[in-house]
Amino acid sequence: MAEIYQLDNLDRDILKALMANARTAYAELAKNLSVSPGTIHVRVEKMKQAGIITGARVDVNPKQLGYDVCCFIGIILKSAKDYPSALKRLESLDEVVEAYYTTGHYSIFIKVMCRSIDALQEVLINKIQTIDEIQSTETLISLQNPISRTITP
Repeated sequence: MAEIYQLDNLDRDILKALMANARTAYAELAKNLSVSPGTIHVRVEKMKQAGIITGARVDVNPKQLGYDVCCFIGIILKSAKDYPSALKRLESLDEVVEAYYTTGHYSIFIKVMCRSIDALQEVLINKIQTIDEIQSTETLISLQNPISRTITP
């Protein structure tokens, strides 16, 4: 079993700073945290090797790009063995931005972003519901996203 990397306060402070702005230079982090840039580099590399830091990204506002409709779709598969092939088909759809394999009523729960309700209808009828492995779906349209955050280190 792999050893779990134990975060200390410096690691947490580094993560918080990088999560707020992944482009922050190590030298600036070092100055703000009263350590050397080498220390920052070593800590970041250790967290990368431990799988804590998995990358850096740019967050975009979907509405500013014209994606006005966000919805969540619960999917019931015909059979549990259909999961891999259904997931492969869903992954090929640009509108599907997240997918979860779940317990409970749904086998898969996905997040879909579309430019309009008409576009959502097109995705549902001509893309998602044509996947043979899917027995049924339930769509929930998001009205707003008042909380959006990641886990605090």
